[in-house]
Amino acid sequence: MFELAHPWSDGGPGLWILFVPVLWALVIFGVVTLLRRTGRRHGGPGRYFHGPQSTARSDTPTPIAVLGRRFAAGEIDEEEYWRRLSVLEEHFGTGPKGDTA
Repeated sequence: MFELAHPWSDGGPGLWILFVPVLWALVIFGVVTLLRRTGRRHGGPGRYFHGPQSTARSDTPTPIAVLGRRFAAGEIDEEEYWRRLSVLEEHFGTGPKGDTA
């Protein structure tokens, strides 16, 4: 009759059968660690894993966006819009769409 081999005998895989699951666990742990460290280095903890700090930055509108909203709402006329936009472009160095000058 066929019997399962003991882990320490020569008839079965022994403890080598644990090698593949342990190897996969180490690979997954390494990838998660790499992504978390890269996220902290390039833009804070909210870059890959959305946390409370990532929403605070996206809620703050740029001055050019505020100016565009005011113009669209009719609070300022076209002449005032272009005058203020030129001042903002000089100060921030960006165009109306956020392109660098």
